This record gives sequence, C-alpha cells and structure tokens, in this order.
Amino acid sequence: MLIWLQKYKSLVVGGLCFIIVGFLFLYKQSGEKAEIETHSPIWLEEVQENIPETEPILEKYYVDLKGAVKQPGLYEVSVEDRVFDVIERSGGLLESADESQVNFALKVHDEMVIYIPKIGEVNEAALSSGESTSKNSKININKASSAELETLPGIGPGKAAAIIEYREENGKFHEIEDMMKISGIGEKTFEKLKDSITVK
Repeated sequence: MLIWLQKYKSLVVGGLCFIIVGFLFLYKQSGEKAEIETHSPIWLEEVQENIPETEPILEKYYVDLKGAVKQPGLYEVSVEDRVFDVIERSGGLLESADESQVNFALKVHDEMVIYIPKIGEVNEAALSSGESTSKNSKININKASSAELETLPGIGPGKAAAIIEYREENGKFHEIEDMMKISGIGEKTFEKLKDSITVK
C-alpha cells in the first residue's frame, strides 16, 4: 500500500486539489446566483423610477345658488372655488342684483347657500360683512338667522332650527364648542364648521 501511495502520490495530490477547486467554484457560483435573485431586475427598477406619481383628486362640493342670478340652482364646485366662480357658471347676475351686499371673494364650502339679494332687499345670508359676520366672514351663532346658519358646512334647515331653539331656551352660546351640545352636531360636524363661527 505504501509503495502504491509513493508511486502515485502526485496523482492523488493532484486529484484532491482538483476536487477542492471544483467544490470552491461551484460554491461561488451558487452564492452569486442567490445574490442575483435577491435583487430586482435592472429593467424593473428603471420602470418603477419612471412611473409618474398620480395627482391628487380635488374633492367636489355642492352649493345652492339662489336669488338674483340668471340660472339659480345646485352647482358642483371644487375646494378652490369662490362665490364669483359660482355666479359666473350661472350666467351672471340679473340687472336687479345688489352687488354691494355680496362678497365675491368668499371661498365656498359644501352645503353652502349663496343668496344674491335684489336692490333694496336685505341679504339674510350675509355673504358680505354685516351684523352677524366678523371681518373674516365668521358667522356669529348667537345672532345668526336660519339662512345664515345654513351657509355653514354640515348645517341644513333642521340643524339651523335646532341651533336657534337651543339659543332661545338656554341663552347665548359662551364658546363655539357649545355647538356640540345640540343633537346632531358631533365632533366631525364641529371640525368642519369651527373655523367659520364665532360667539362674539
């Protein structure tokens, strides 16, 4: 046996070296393959980078335009629209409209009632500054009429009547948060209208 090993020593050593080198080569190849599979293909990464971001969809509101306009009615508007934009879509004002009582720059909101008075008529909706509105067009909930209250987001005829009834039975509101004491006006509704009301 020893004689055989001495005679073929070089062949045995060479064979072992060949086996070791082959094993290392196969191991390296399998590692590179696994690394490639863990990454996304280059073409897929390029496609993902080139996908444009979708633009945000503007929320749509509805307002009720009444009074001295050519085509009164319900209009769909965006959050950026103002009273002027709605009047333009209606075909404009009638000759009998009293422009001095209208705040054309006022931003619209959902469920808003826009009333355009005629000359000599009092604008109960108070779209311009008046007794129940402050310089920033906030509605004074202690003085507002039903028509004025209905211009607030989330306030329809029923809730407007409930506000006036509460005010008559309990006296003036001391703070705007008192609105949530009225049935039907919860936190969500209050969040929508809190920036549009005042008690002073």
